[in-house]
Amino acid sequence: MSLFLAALRFQLRLAPRSPGTLQVWATAPLFTAVFLSIAEHAHRTDLTSFSVVAPTLMGQWALALGIAGELIAEERSQGTLEAVIATPCRLSVVVVGRILAVCLLGVTAMAEAWLVAGLGFGRWIAVPHPVVLAAALLANAAAMAGTASILSSLFVLMPSARIVQNTLNYPLYLLSGVLVPLSTLPAWVRPLGRAVFLSWSADLFRSALDGAAVSRPVTRIAVVALLGLSGYLIGSLLLARVLRRVRRLGTLTHT
Repeated sequence: MSLFLAALRFQLRLAPRSPGTLQVWATAPLFTAVFLSIAEHAHRTDLTSFSVVAPTLMGQWALALGIAGELIAEERSQGTLEAVIATPCRLSVVVVGRILAVCLLGVTAMAEAWLVAGLGFGRWIAVPHPVVLAAALLANAAAMAGTASILSSLFVLMPSARIVQNTLNYPLYLLSGVLVPLSTLPAWVRPLGRAVFLSWSADLFRSALDGAAVSRPVTRIAVVALLGLSGYLIGSLLLARVLRRVRRLGTLTHT
């Protein structure tokens, strides 16, 4: 636990000065304005919550993917990756702790989106279920950290993580119903979307912003947490296997 908290605190100190974090803080209001403009033009005020939830999840996932690849790439470029791996600590714990730090910072994207909706469009969104929303935000941040840790094993093998990062953003947003409801997608795609934790998180966020009672909140939050835990376990196993391979072949720095 001390290793996890140390990694978390370390990344929290670095993240506010990181270009990736600053980019998300700058783009979240822009995405919100675009989505709200589309909803207003279509006279679909019922989609206002979608316009706030989507930039939040998009920003958090972009941050998670960014740090999952960049922390390996930066350690490699600075020549410290070998020293980090040579220590007795588990690299997977360090990775998930640092990813979780930026995911928690990404929660601020929802505050930005909420302000844009209110100040820019006069759509002040009430939060009738604040406890559910807070629990969903925390569970989603943990799930993002666990899922993004799967990619760290690939980034150890790959000289550059940029291609993988760029290809895993928007397809996942569409598949998981972040931008549009899963019900609008083809029937054969919907089960795939339900296997992605983002679809559960998006539904939870929108339910927490709706005036109606939230159906089965504990169960739905547990599903998000379980999917995130599954991602972390898969990522830990893959990372351990990749590290054994690169140690055996001596290809840690040059793959």
